[in-house]
This record gives sequence, structure tokens and C-alpha cells, in this order.
Amino acid sequence: MHEREHSCTYLAVIILAAVFLLIAVRQVGRFTIRIWQVMLAGALAVLLTGQITLPDALRAINIDVMVFLFGMFVVGEAMVDSGYLAFTAKRLFSRAKNPDQLVLIILFSMGILSAILMNDTLAIIGTPLVLALAAKWKISPKLLLLSLAVAITTGSVMSPIGNPQNLLVAVNSGMASPFLTFAVWLIVPTLASLAAAFIVLRLFYPGEFSARTAEPDTGISCDRSLFFLTKCSLAIIFVLAAVKIITSLTGTMIPVSLPLIALCAAAPVLLFSPRRFSILRAVDWPTLVFFAAMFVLMESVWQSGFFQSFVDSSSISSVPLILGTSIIISQFISNVPFVALFQPMIMQAGGTTAQLMALAAGSTLAGNLTILGAASNVIIIQNAEKSGETLTFLEFARVGVPLTIVQVGIYWVWLGVMG
Repeated sequence: MHEREHSCTYLAVIILAAVFLLIAVRQVGRFTIRIWQVMLAGALAVLLTGQITLPDALRAINIDVMVFLFGMFVVGEAMVDSGYLAFTAKRLFSRAKNPDQLVLIILFSMGILSAILMNDTLAIIGTPLVLALAAKWKISPKLLLLSLAVAITTGSVMSPIGNPQNLLVAVNSGMASPFLTFAVWLIVPTLASLAAAFIVLRLFYPGEFSARTAEPDTGISCDRSLFFLTKCSLAIIFVLAAVKIITSLTGTMIPVSLPLIALCAAAPVLLFSPRRFSILRAVDWPTLVFFAAMFVLMESVWQSGFFQSFVDSSSISSVPLILGTSIIISQFISNVPFVALFQPMIMQAGGTTAQLMALAAGSTLAGNLTILGAASNVIIIQNAEKSGETLTFLEFARVGVPLTIVQVGIYWVWLGVMG
């Protein structure tokens, strides 16, 4: 019996290792495999080999996260299809008078937006936007793609809905006021880190910041009906987020959950837009499959007890070690699966707010270190390659490694002061 349990443990870990090896390589012979396909295969493997039962697998899928992602993807697609994104971008980026201002606007506008719309959503809708800006300003697409990747990764740190791993931290920890908690603990170091990103990008791409003029803007095609509904959806997000913050401060018991916010935001589009079916078809369903499969695979690995046996209690209680562990391990198993595995250990050990914020910050900043540190990086590069542009692993890491070191130092100091 003991040997059988050991073999099960090793089998679950072997499946996990195979999954992330394939995600890193994404090439088998002549065939290119997608991340969601690999994760789905891993989930099916643990089910078919008996590493997890079907009832446990179904219970492992976090419905709150799935519903939230679906709602936000609907809003993101509506922003693109309605022309609202292009209209907003035109108004926003017309303020840029030189490359310095352009990069600063990308960093701070996309960073702040990612805290509201989730970084994966911004990766999808932001890539064609920055490529168009690169052509308009005759600036290196690599610089603006890096600016986008760094902006949405860094900016998403300061919100419970900024990225999937933050959502996991907020939902699974049972935070009474996740918006307020993330804001108090993480807004200041995040804004400082976005400023640091500008300095680092300028150091590595000095020639791209020389004086130049932009091409004139072209006209924008808008769907007026969907445009109005998209504005309603965004207003709902802001209003309900504000209600959630106010109720947490006043102690009023009004149930405004994160999934409810996303569903209410998607409702105007789904209920009243004649283009609802085309928007639903365009929703990033593969990413939803990825998350459902990931929950199953991570629950199987968690049940094996393998990782728990290797984690020292000091790495759970120390904010610097949580930051470092999160950044390093997320390069190998990606940040969302890492949080899914590591957060239960922190919660079992008492889970202070400082530790949870370090987990959210570290696992997110991992995306600035290398391409493999965040799914949003992969989304950006895959979308850019459709237009003939790309970023290599070394091109990304050349900027990402020093930037991540600086940013980790900023969060380390701030969390130490707050804690």
C-alpha cells in the first residue's frame, strides 16, 4: 500500500513536469501545440490514471474564477468590436508629443487598465494597438511590445481582478475587502515600479527615444449601439467595485462578489446587443479550458502532498522568501498554477495579509523576468507573430531580468514597511 501511494505521488508529479515541459517547448515534431491543449491533456491524464476522482476534479474547478473570467472576456471583446478601444486609444495617445511621452502613456494607461480589465484581456486587445502605434511613430515594435508586456504585468499587481493569480489569492483567502486590501498594500509600489520600467526601457533602447513625428490618425469605425453598451459595462465595473469598497469600509452586508461584478458588466452586451453571438464566439474559450484543466491538475498534485513535503516553513512566513520563491518557481510552472499550489500552504500556516500580498506581487512580477513567467507574455508574442513581429526569449530577458530585480526591491521595501 505504501509503495502504491508513492507511485501515485510520483506519477502525479511526472504528469505535472511533462505538462510544463511541453508548455515551455510548445513544439512536438512538426506540430505546434497550444498551452490549453497541454493543460487539458494533463488534467485528462490524472483523471484516467486515477490520481484524482471525477467528483474531486469537478469540485476543484473554481466556479467563481471561471465566471469572472468569462464576464471580463465578454467585456473585452465588446470593447474591440464596438470600436470603443480604438476610440479611447486615439484620444489617449494623441496627447503624446514624443517617444518618451508615448512609452509613459503605454506604461501607465495599460498598467492601470490591466488592474480593471485583467492583464490577459489587455494582452489580447493591446497587441494590435501598440503595433499600430509603432508604425505610426516609426518606433521599434519590440520596444512597444515590451512596454505593453511590462505595463500589464506590473499594473495588474495592484488589483484583485488584475490577473488570474490575484483573483485566486482574493477568492481563496476569503478577503472581506479585496479591492481595498490590494490598493492599500500594492498601489504605491506598483506605480513606483511602472516608473522604474520607463527608466529601464529607456536605458536599453536609447536610440528609439530620439525626436520624431507621428503619422496623422485615420478614421475609426464604430458600432454605435455596441459602443454605448460597452460604456455601460465599464460603468457597471467601476460602480460595483466602488460599492464593494464602500460596503467593506462601512460594514454593510451587501453581497457584491467579484464574479457578480463580471456578470453584471457582461449583461448589457449579452442581453441587448444583436452581435451577442459573434461576441460569444470570439470569447477566449481556450483560456477558460486552460483554467478548468489547471484546477483539476493542481488539485491532483496537491492531494499527492509532494510539494508540501519540500516547502520549508521559513519560505512561507518570510515575505522576501515568498517574493523570491514566487518569481523563480513561476518560471517553471507558470504563476497561476504556482499560486494554486502554494497559497493553500500559506493559508494552512496562518496566512497574514503581508504574506498573501507578497505571493500576489511575486507571482505576478515573475511575468517580467522571462516570457514563460506569464501567460499574457505568450499571448502578446503569439498575436504579434500574426503581424510578422516577435520578441525572442533573450530579447525579453535582457530587459526583464534587471527590471524584475529593481521591482522586487521596491515591493520588498514597501511590504516590509507595511508589515
